[in-house]
Amino acid sequence: MAFAADRPGAASRRTLMLAAAAGLLPAAAARAGIQESGQAYPNRPIRLVVPYGAGTSTDTMARLVAPAMARTLGQPIVVENRPGASGAVGSEVISRSPPDGYSLLMGAVASHAVLPSLMPRLPYDPVRDFTQISLVTNAPNLLVVNPSVPATTLPQFLEWARRQPNKVAYASAGNGTSSHLAGELLVLRTGAPLEHVPYGSGAQAVTDVMSGTVPMLVYQVTAVLPFIRDGKLRALATTSNTRLSWTPDVPTVEEAGIPDFDVAAWHGLFGPAGLPAPIVTALYAALQAALGDAALRPRIQDLGLVPVGMPPVEFSAFLKTDILRWREVIQAANIRAD
Repeated sequence: MAFAADRPGAASRRTLMLAAAAGLLPAAAARAGIQESGQAYPNRPIRLVVPYGAGTSTDTMARLVAPAMARTLGQPIVVENRPGASGAVGSEVISRSPPDGYSLLMGAVASHAVLPSLMPRLPYDPVRDFTQISLVTNAPNLLVVNPSVPATTLPQFLEWARRQPNKVAYASAGNGTSSHLAGELLVLRTGAPLEHVPYGSGAQAVTDVMSGTVPMLVYQVTAVLPFIRDGKLRALATTSNTRLSWTPDVPTVEEAGIPDFDVAAWHGLFGPAGLPAPIVTALYAALQAALGDAALRPRIQDLGLVPVGMPPVEFSAFLKTDILRWREVIQAANIRAD
């Protein structure tokens, strides 16, 4: 993945825009293309809405990326928290904003891939009402069990669960969360007799798995990693399609023989529908420069996030696929919003 390249000496505006959209030029080049067309973007501060509360992973990540993007764009990016309804409140604000590049959204898997199937009256269409700019980060999960469970691999755990007289429970951070949906996808893909036990928070779920009250949980890597190292939890698999740098010895679910199981919470950068292509290009290039910053990448990874940076066209296709994936799981498990 390229984050920067030398500025071409005599590129046409079309060549410049195509190259920047492919992530081959820094945002300064994209801005030059906008200025050539008579536009002056950006010429004032940009608002970046986070549809979740302060201190959440989406909020923390947005506040790390925004200053780095601002340095490239030459204007401040002001992060504004608009929490509510699992991300729907803040997302609706941006869906109704003018498409001028000064109102953006740091959306997430919940607000744009899960809610469409959980909330029939969602006040926005996650595809039609937004311009998809880029997938920003993935938040990989680990499938962990209490050490008393007689299994050191995922196939062993599933076989053990099938032998129990009653369904084996798995904990989640709450109904409709990524930890819940990952568990239901495991049931859908394997037919394992697992019963969902929702908690009010991920911390409560982790605590009860460590105590042995519930044997299994799928949760964020950084939240469970200290307890894995202390021997209080045992990691059986990662739900991403590649092994994680934090736990290189832990195989993926797909390596355990369960196909089509690439599951990670994610964050994505959106604008209102109809955002002009040159502005999308400038924002995408600024994000690429931020994610390629050698000082910033480790700070993002410390949050348990994997920097991505995906071109707008690819991100749009990714979003549509993810919506369909979670619709299948939500319908199969008959999940309803709380």
